Amino acid sequence: MKHIKLDQIKPYNPPAHFGMVAMKVQGEEESGLTKFWQGLSYFLPNGGADMQYQAGAFGAEFEKSYYVIDGELTVVDEKNRAFVLKAGDSIAILPNEGRKLRNETNNTTTVLVTVSTS
Repeated sequence: MKHIKLDQIKPYNPPAHFGMVAMKVQGEEESGLTKFWQGLSYFLPNGGADMQYQAGAFGAEFEKSYYVIDGELTVVDEKNRAFVLKAGDSIAILPNEGRKLRNETNNTTTVLVTVSTS
């Protein structure tokens, strides 16, 4: 087991994201986990991410899930369908499913992100 404390977590800048802070909570470097990693993301008002992970794009082969801890996050798929996630809601994104993200509120949104690595 490896206990990770909040003050040990380092922010990182994921590609195509804006108006947010991401912190990697678990992963190979942080704790030795190799099948998935987890991050804690704080999306400011109007923060989000551009369309990513569609077939053929970097990272498309991995499974992803977003669990909203606090606030609200809008997830839009490649067909322009919008899914509004509120605190306690989650969404699973399968390999090759593109998505974009946006916090369309005036409150900070906190999201637990889990991504497979194989």
